[in-house]
Amino acid sequence: MSTPYLPPQKIIDQYAHVLVNFALNSGKGVASGEVVQCSVPDVAKPLAKALQNTLLRAGAHPIMRLLPTGFDKDFYNLASDEQLQFFPRKFLKARADLVDHQISIIADPDPLELSEIDPHKIMRARNSQKPYRDWVIDKENRGKFTWTAALWGVQAKADEVGLSLEAYWQQIIKACFLDEADPVAKWREVLATQEQVKKKLNDMRIEYVLVKGEDVDLKIKIGANRIWQGGSGRNIPSFEIFTSPDWREIDGWIKFNEPLYRYGNIIRDIYLRVERGIIVEAKAKQGDKFLQTMLKTKDANKFGEFSMTDKRMSRITHVMAETLFDENIGGRYGNSHLAIGMAYKDCYRGDPSKVTAKEWREMGFNDSAEHTDMMTTTDRNITAVLGDGLQVVIYADGQFVI
Repeated sequence: MSTPYLPPQKIIDQYAHVLVNFALNSGKGVASGEVVQCSVPDVAKPLAKALQNTLLRAGAHPIMRLLPTGFDKDFYNLASDEQLQFFPRKFLKARADLVDHQISIIADPDPLELSEIDPHKIMRARNSQKPYRDWVIDKENRGKFTWTAALWGVQAKADEVGLSLEAYWQQIIKACFLDEADPVAKWREVLATQEQVKKKLNDMRIEYVLVKGEDVDLKIKIGANRIWQGGSGRNIPSFEIFTSPDWREIDGWIKFNEPLYRYGNIIRDIYLRVERGIIVEAKAKQGDKFLQTMLKTKDANKFGEFSMTDKRMSRITHVMAETLFDENIGGRYGNSHLAIGMAYKDCYRGDPSKVTAKEWREMGFNDSAEHTDMMTTTDRNITAVLGDGLQVVIYADGQFVI
């Protein structure tokens, strides 16, 4: 039996270098004395070691969590409702207080591992962890925590998209600039470009965007109290520019042509129709039962994010069966996505740490245990409607035109 492809050690070390010395601290890299938790599936052990060593060289304190793969199916088959919803509050609160940064590696040896599990079980377990997510989001909004996520190539994902494992890894390597002599310098160039685009969008004070194409007809409220974000190091790679819209004023319909891989399931050919911010019709040709269960999670039938990816920024040329990459693919018409569920509070034009829960609701920032991105790469035009009624095309032919 041949040995599975493994990238050269130099590439793995470059990967760790980008994640530690660029992605954390919003593009500045980790600081000496900071505590960094690394959650890495066992199949990505070579990257776990590289992360540990890179963090130690930077003077940080690594907390390594090597996650066992292949356990989840047995967990969901055997766990009672009480076990599914167990929340170790004291342990997780102490962890949230201690950790300054989080690095999460995605590596799914079996991306359809949970396809036969009752989706309600998966949702119950996921929903029970919302308090922990709220703690770290609050800490992030206070400028005390950052996170990043990255992908480790596995054979099953490569098979799913019709690539060899080596070709799959080449997509990762190119997308993350790991083939460059100084990948951090390249990421800082991308960040500078993204900052220019964000400034133009934020200076426009957009009231609405109109998204039009053969597969979409949507009106999405942005509003003067929103800003556009992107390029902060959250997610490697990330070429998207996004905001969290006012969920209450979204109307229309959209089809998503890219498959969604989520919670050990696959959902294909999603269609959503929205009235006054509520998803009133949803269907999928594959995975419809799982889609319907997700949407029944509290406030998951509302949107928390709208995003655009400029094809000129992205080096991703192939679908990867992983949202982290598929929401950033370039291609002929670029990429845009909507996320159901939780909004990003750092898209508020102000200090999010000073906003009350009531004020978030009054501004139409959605709150949910769910946050799932759904992607489209078909041709679409996006027009901004400004406060004075002026309409300006901001995205066409897969790229920003501002």
